[in-house]
Amino acid sequence: MKQLFFLCFSFWAITISQAQTDPLSQAHGARSQGMGSAKVILPDAWTYFNNIGALDRLEQTEISAGFDHRYGISELSTVDLAVGWKNNFGTLGLGLSRFGGKLFNQQLIGLGFSNTLGIVSLGAKIDWFQTQIEGFGTGHALIFSLGGVAELGPKFFLGANFSNLNQAKISNNSEQRLPTAVQLGISYLPSESLRIQAEVEKDIEIDPVFKAGIEYRLRDWIYLRTGISSNPSRLSFGLGMRKNQFGFDYAYGQNTSLGRTHHLSLVMKLGEK
Repeated sequence: MKQLFFLCFSFWAITISQAQTDPLSQAHGARSQGMGSAKVILPDAWTYFNNIGALDRLEQTEISAGFDHRYGISELSTVDLAVGWKNNFGTLGLGLSRFGGKLFNQQLIGLGFSNTLGIVSLGAKIDWFQTQIEGFGTGHALIFSLGGVAELGPKFFLGANFSNLNQAKISNNSEQRLPTAVQLGISYLPSESLRIQAEVEKDIEIDPVFKAGIEYRLRDWIYLRTGISSNPSRLSFGLGMRKNQFGFDYAYGQNTSLGRTHHLSLVMKLGEK
């Protein structure tokens, strides 16, 4: 009975939050979470998950680890790792993520590649996705995704991400499909200290989600962030610190339906710019 109650609550919570909690559709990294979950055009290692096409916008190899704690419930938490390995021929990406607890959990592991041709950066990745429900079994799927970023000018960037293009099912024995979504976004940098993001995300089965966020560099090593998103309404705040090759990000989110979320990320850069 306890297991059934928890599973019902988990599915309700995920539905209320419009499928933005699983490793496939959520915004990864506290930087993105602090900007209203805007994720299509942020040049860091988390772009492996958020938009593989932007991964080659990294200036150097970067490793990031993160932890998300939602609504005071450990079973709705996520831990993940992202790597962007910069090379002369492009950038290779690696992503690992786990969401959930003992009774219900989802895992993702994948590889991707991104390269820049002129003003356009393009990328593709393949992920292995597993869903496990205690007492019901385990399902596996391979997921293909594409993304890209175009530099429209020194201060304007346009990005797009297409996740789960093959519309993979949770398992071969299920007709339920994993989220298939398109994200379109624009980034405006009016100065070296300010970044403004806006984007729209559309899952083929739910209403569009609109997001907007701001990142302001208060000092050379301190960043302040805030953002909003819709469907359901959510307000976010974030703080980032960068010192030499290391960084730390924290984000706080308030969901009108479910409550508070906390997000932490650690960043380490390798090599020279």
